[in-house]
Amino acid sequence: MSASLSGPGSAMQAPGREPGRRGLPRTSGPARHHTPITATGLVVKVVLLGLAAGIAIWAAFPLIEAEHWIGLAILAATTAGLFYLYLTRRHVPAKYLVPGTLFLIAFQVFPVLYTASTAFTNFGDGHRGSKDDAVVAIQAASVKQVPGSTEYSLSIATKGDPATDPLVFLLTDPKTRDVSVGDAGGLRKLDVGQVTVSPTGKITAADGYTVLNFGQASVRSQEITDLIVPTAGGAIRSNGLSRAYEGTAVRAYDTGCDCIKDSETGKTWTADEATGSFVAADGERLAQGWKVNVGLANFTRVLTDENISGPFLGTLLWNFAFAIASTGGTFLLGMLIALALHSPRMRATNLYRVLLILPYAMPSFAMLLVWRDMFNTDFGLLNNLFGLGVDWFGGEWTARFAVILVQLWLGYPYMFLVTTGALQAIPRELTEATSVDGASPWQSFRAVTLPLLLVALSPLLISSFAYNFNNFNAIYLTTEGAPFPADNPSNGATDLLITYTYRLAFGGQGAQFGFAAAISLFIFTIVAVVSAVSFRRTRKQEEVYS
Repeated sequence: MSASLSGPGSAMQAPGREPGRRGLPRTSGPARHHTPITATGLVVKVVLLGLAAGIAIWAAFPLIEAEHWIGLAILAATTAGLFYLYLTRRHVPAKYLVPGTLFLIAFQVFPVLYTASTAFTNFGDGHRGSKDDAVVAIQAASVKQVPGSTEYSLSIATKGDPATDPLVFLLTDPKTRDVSVGDAGGLRKLDVGQVTVSPTGKITAADGYTVLNFGQASVRSQEITDLIVPTAGGAIRSNGLSRAYEGTAVRAYDTGCDCIKDSETGKTWTADEATGSFVAADGERLAQGWKVNVGLANFTRVLTDENISGPFLGTLLWNFAFAIASTGGTFLLGMLIALALHSPRMRATNLYRVLLILPYAMPSFAMLLVWRDMFNTDFGLLNNLFGLGVDWFGGEWTARFAVILVQLWLGYPYMFLVTTGALQAIPRELTEATSVDGASPWQSFRAVTLPLLLVALSPLLISSFAYNFNNFNAIYLTTEGAPFPADNPSNGATDLLITYTYRLAFGGQGAQFGFAAAISLFIFTIVAVVSAVSFRRTRKQEEVYS
C-alpha cells in the first residue's frame, strides 16, 4: 500500500506539494530576501544622493553657458543613472562597482585622455586661446595714447582680497560723469547709485568691490600696468595709479587678407593656421597666437630637433640608470639587513628594526633638503666630516652619485620592511632541509630563499621601479636637475624625464604644455611596457615555484 502511494505513477499527492519535490511547498516564484534599510543607511543615502544632485546642478550651469550640449547630456545621463541605481533594490553588485569606476574615469582615464589630446596641439604660452582671443590681445597690446584720447579718473579695485584677487579698473568719465568697471573681458557701465564719487571724480567706494588704497595699489603696480581693458575703439590702459586713457590700437586685424597690419610701419603679419601664429614675410612671429592641432609635430620634435634629441636620449638613459640603481640598491641593502636580523642568533632585533626604519618614518621632502645641505661644498657635513673639498653638485657624475646615495638612504627601509615580512612567510623547514642535504648557506639562499623572495616581492619591485622612474622630489629637491651645460639651461645632468617635462611646462622660458604632454606620453609608454614585460615574467616565475 505504501509502495503504491509513493510510486511515481500514483495520482495521490500530498496537498500543496509539487510532483517530485517532497516536503517543499509550492511557490509562485523564486524567494527573495531584502535586507531592511536602517535609519542611518537611509540618511546616508539621502545625503549622498543630494550631494550628487547638487554637484550635477552646479556643473550644469557652466556647460549650458559654454553650450557644451554633449557634456550636459553625459552629465544628465550619469546623474539619472546614479539615482536609478541607488533608488532600486536591483543591481546590487553595480552599487559597489559604479563609485570606483566613476572615480577611475575622473582621476585616471580622463587625465590621461586630456594629456594625450594636449600632446597633439601647440598649447602653451602665446597659444592658449582662440584666434579671436589672439587678435584682441594683439590689438590691445599695441594701444597708444594719441591726441584727443579720452581720459578717465581711475580707481583700482578687486572683488575680494586686495592683495591677491584679480584687479579691475573703476573709471569715471570727467565729461559725462558716467562710471564704468573694466577688466580683461571688456568695459561695463555701472549704475551711479552703486558707487560713491569724490568731488574730483574719483570713485571711492562701489557695491561689490574693494577699492585699493595707494599703498595696496603700489604693491601691485606691475599688474596695473599690464591690465588692458579692450573697447570698441582700442583699449583702456592706466597712466599711473589715478588716471587712465583710452588709446588707439596701432595694429589691427584685416579680415580681407587674414592678417595683422601695423598702421605706423605698414608691416603685415599673415595668419598661419598650421602653427597658430601671425607670421611676417621675413619670418617674424607675433608673440600672441592661438591653439591649433599640430598632429605629430611634438613627437617628431623629440627625435628630429638636434637641440632636443641628443639631450633627451641622454636623459632617458640616465633615467633608466637612476630607476634601476635606486630600486636594485634599496632592495639589496634592505634584503641584506632583513637577512641579518632574521637570523636566530641576533639579539635586540626589535630595537634594530625601530632604528632602521627611521628614514622611512620621516618626511621625505624634509630629508631631501637636509641631504642637499649635507652635500654643500663649503659647509656640508660630508666634506667637513671626511676632510673633502668635493663640489658634489658641480660635476655630472658626482651629482648623479649623490642623488642615488640619497635615494638609497630614503628607500632601503621600505625594502627592509617588505623583505622582513616575506622572510617570515618562508618556512624554516625548507632551508633546514637544504642544510641537511649538505648545501652551504649561500647555496641555500640562492636556491630557496632568493627565488621565493622574488616571487613575493616582484610586484613591489616593479611598482618601485615605476615610482623611481618618475621620482620628481628626489631630483628637484636636491639638485633641481643640475649641473646644466652652458649651451642648454633646460636639461641638466641629473634631470629625469619628469623634471625635464616639468621645466618645459612651467619653466622660465615659457610654458610648452603640448610638448610637455608629448614627453609625458613617452614616459607613460616606457613605464607601461616595462611593467607589462616584468609582470609577465613574474607570472612565469610564480608558475615555476608554485
